[in-house]
Amino acid sequence: MLRRAITRRGAAALAVAATAALAMSACSGSGSNGGDGEDVTITYGIWDENQQPAMEEIASAFTEEHPNVTVDIQLTPYKEYFTKLQTSVSGGSAPDVFWMNGPNFQLYASNGVLAPLDDQGIDAADYPQGLIDLYTYDGALYGAPKDFDTVALWYNKELFDAAGVAYPEAGWTWDDLKAAAAKLTDPAKGQYGIAASQYGQENFYNSIAQAGGEVIDADGTESGYGSPEALAGIELWTDLIEAGSSPTAQQMTDTNPEDFFLSGKVAMFQNGSWAAVAYADNADIADKVDVAPLAEGATGNQSVIHGIGNVANAKSEHVDVAKQFAAFASSEQAAEIQAETGTVIPAFNGTQQAWVDALPQYDLQVYIDALDTAVAYPVSKNTSAWTSIESEVLAQVWAGTVSPEEGLQQLAEQMQAALDAESE
Repeated sequence: MLRRAITRRGAAALAVAATAALAMSACSGSGSNGGDGEDVTITYGIWDENQQPAMEEIASAFTEEHPNVTVDIQLTPYKEYFTKLQTSVSGGSAPDVFWMNGPNFQLYASNGVLAPLDDQGIDAADYPQGLIDLYTYDGALYGAPKDFDTVALWYNKELFDAAGVAYPEAGWTWDDLKAAAAKLTDPAKGQYGIAASQYGQENFYNSIAQAGGEVIDADGTESGYGSPEALAGIELWTDLIEAGSSPTAQQMTDTNPEDFFLSGKVAMFQNGSWAAVAYADNADIADKVDVAPLAEGATGNQSVIHGIGNVANAKSEHVDVAKQFAAFASSEQAAEIQAETGTVIPAFNGTQQAWVDALPQYDLQVYIDALDTAVAYPVSKNTSAWTSIESEVLAQVWAGTVSPEEGLQQLAEQMQAALDAESE
């Protein structure tokens, strides 16, 4: 899950500072290991309180196999996680094993912070290829895929029934989505068909792929925002706002877009697989909603795939043990523990059914089926350097102060300059 607030003007400077700090940290640390049978305690950095019980169970299972090893879990809320991680890496006190996400991965891998895991017997075929690609750098695997999330379309059955609109289903097109959104909009009630939020992972990263475009090329060196396909993927959302089928950009700034859905003021909301547990636990909507595949654009209904990777600190005093635990925490045994909680979809192939079964009231299979055509989350060596630009320019596009055509031209040029600077 990556929908996080970005400080626009400061992000680029922060990214440069982070690169320098990580580079310095790569020169320090002994990397020594405890001998066989020596009592060892390793630390495991995570950011999700909801997943902590499962992580503790996974840590206990590892200790059962390695009685001399204790795993100490360190929980840091996501908002502070990467700031704290950068500081701890620079100071030589980073966790031995920690969670990593796609946008930050290459920055850490390229600066020697992470230990390669290729010698841990990890079989790439056991995981979605998009996640293996996401956590591979210079041909080496540095992150063991722990879980994944894809995106689907949640809808309020009560609002659909009241408007006499058929529920979303496989094969729905963008035109079907727009038509339904218009029918579900009732200005007198302050009700909208959909929330066309300025969210990349949940919204426009998917629609750009569905139009046949890309945010960034596979090498992470070329911006895709200058293409007609990218423009089509953006205009899907801005057209919905212009048509009045979605709250305005200002409304979605004043009020979290998801809150419109939770309060019954929006009939449809695209969201990641992490939303299933949250919606099931929400008494106001739990029995009113269900989920369907994304609508199809010119080339299909592709979803972005992302997921957390377990990585080992290359400068850990117990780096061999750290690498073993990173691999174990992404193993089939660990995946089965995760799946039973229903909080996330485990990355290990063949273990996802338990997650689907955990909430049988929803058609969660759509998230698993999305793997067939999923596209990798867009990243580069220093992702935050251009996502800050992306956020700032697209905010103007969503607000209507800059046209989509002009905004994407600006974004393509500025993003390319940031990408070119990465290779200097």
